[in-house]
Amino acid sequence: MSWPDYLKQHQAAHLEDFRAFLAIPSISAQPARQADVRRAAEWLAGRFRQAGFTAEVCPTAGHPVVLAEYCPYPDRPTVLFYGHYDVQPADNPERWNSPPFEPTVVDGRIVARGASDMKGQVMAFLLAAEALIATGSLHLNVKALIEGEEEISSPSLPAFIEQHRERLRCDMIINGDSGQLSETTPLLSLGARGICGLEFDLIGPSHDLHSGSWGGQVQNPLHAMAELIASLHNPDGSVAVEGFYDDVEPLSPELREWYKRIPWNEAEMKQKLGVPEFYGEAGYSPWERITGRPTLEVNGMWGGYMGPGGMTVIPSTAHAKITCRLVPYQDPDKIVALIRSHLEARLPKGVRLEVRVKESGAPAFRMRADHPVAQVAREVLTELYGVPPVETMFGGSVPILSTLKQQLGHDPVSFGFGLEDELIHSPNEFFRLSSFEKGKQGYARLLMRLAS
Repeated sequence: MSWPDYLKQHQAAHLEDFRAFLAIPSISAQPARQADVRRAAEWLAGRFRQAGFTAEVCPTAGHPVVLAEYCPYPDRPTVLFYGHYDVQPADNPERWNSPPFEPTVVDGRIVARGASDMKGQVMAFLLAAEALIATGSLHLNVKALIEGEEEISSPSLPAFIEQHRERLRCDMIINGDSGQLSETTPLLSLGARGICGLEFDLIGPSHDLHSGSWGGQVQNPLHAMAELIASLHNPDGSVAVEGFYDDVEPLSPELREWYKRIPWNEAEMKQKLGVPEFYGEAGYSPWERITGRPTLEVNGMWGGYMGPGGMTVIPSTAHAKITCRLVPYQDPDKIVALIRSHLEARLPKGVRLEVRVKESGAPAFRMRADHPVAQVAREVLTELYGVPPVETMFGGSVPILSTLKQQLGHDPVSFGFGLEDELIHSPNEFFRLSSFEKGKQGYARLLMRLAS
């Protein structure tokens, strides 16, 4: 039996396996889900063993890593696949059309938290490797490193990689935490932006106050928070933090011409996103803003009464979460320090500031376009889609890419099948079943080509 026939014959069973994986609420950010994260790791290790790998669940200082190996060829190259099995929280259940951990197939899409980001990618790779092993078609060594902390910036993984460097030794690295430009247009990502973040609180009175008795006399932390958050950006959309752009390399004229060749239907994208117009740093195109320029975003801001009806109080505290996406040469620790100084210098009267820095920042990652594994990926994508891939940087962040390069000595080549409209990190996240099938085909072809 050929590997394509194997995949076709087991298509229904593979979808059920995918649903079982999605049903485990492996939310790394929530301590209450620690047992579920562990359960997902155990399930995944078992499924790798079923596929013909040796696999174990390895402890870290945080959530465990799944390490799987199929290495029968001492004289052939080894490829390492990186992915993650943890998922984002699924808050606001009332905004989901179906329960986030009860996978539902609707109109050729499987809806569940983690479907696109990135349990679908992990399963596509695993099942492609299984098909090649089962049909005697896999002629290189394969290792898989699947972590459980990517959604919280991989705090435990660098130490794990350093500790297990010999075991992870390889000749090339594939990063599955990636995607394509559209259902018909492939994408070859040549890098990803870095990330850093912090949380902070504004603390006012020792307890909530009656707004009629104390309004206009005591600083309202929510008012102060709105003023402080507004100070982070200039009217033209640029970041107002002093020194934020000091280490940013200007986009060259050649690079800006290259960006212009990337397909972008502004009207169609606005409709998909449900926004009346785009907004961002003045003087840059959308692709330049989301891949080539750094940003600062408020991810959450809260405080006071948020239940039904009214409650006339001045809240005692207000809170916010901030992350920045970084470009080459920006240092995450330096950027956090600059933001902290900005907040301290512009702190409104009547409140105190407390800042908590996220432990795991990461610099931006870039690789050269003529990398030999990238060239193979380019050939495979061209075969799959019938057109060559668009080559650009990735606007999101995969914090571990730089660590993999530093520790293991190879540029990770991104090769995944998620799409931007699949509502990752949002209610009703989904993965197209067509992308699931294309992913299995793509990974199988990639492994076959890398072996030769």
